[in-house]
Amino acid sequence: MDGIKRRELILQTLTTAEKPVSASRFAKDFNVSRQIIVGDVALLRAAGQEIIATARGYLLETTQDKKGIWRKIACQHAPEKTAEELSIIVACGGEIVDVVVEHPIYGELTGGLHIRTEKEIRSFIKMYENSNASLLSELTEGVHLHTIHCADEEMLVRIKEALSEKGILYEN
Repeated sequence: MDGIKRRELILQTLTTAEKPVSASRFAKDFNVSRQIIVGDVALLRAAGQEIIATARGYLLETTQDKKGIWRKIACQHAPEKTAEELSIIVACGGEIVDVVVEHPIYGELTGGLHIRTEKEIRSFIKMYENSNASLLSELTEGVHLHTIHCADEEMLVRIKEALSEKGILYEN
């Protein structure tokens, strides 16, 4: 199969996918390396496709995703409070879109998360625990931003209040 056809099939799969699709799964399906898929996705993005990379795989941004409000909140906590932080946001009706830290050399570093459920939180935490990787927040003594997507301002207020009660919202 040539690259053009493979990229068409990647886009078609992402259009109907209900959850992220990993580069490894695409690689297996198309009998190519994971790196070939990463390159295909880069070419699709360069062509204007709104493909989001998360820790669990690729998603296609849709207009449905744009409903509601998007706000950044500042948090600070130790790594062992990560699951609690994410659970609070999800339990209050929010999606954790990303995590952002300020790096002294590179400036703003962003990691896509797109976490909406407790199952996705467990998957993220398991991936973190089974890797040698550090959380981005470990680069900044726990200080980080999250882009939160939720239905309305009232929901955002509930999220911030719940995080504040647990000492996670950065209010210094």
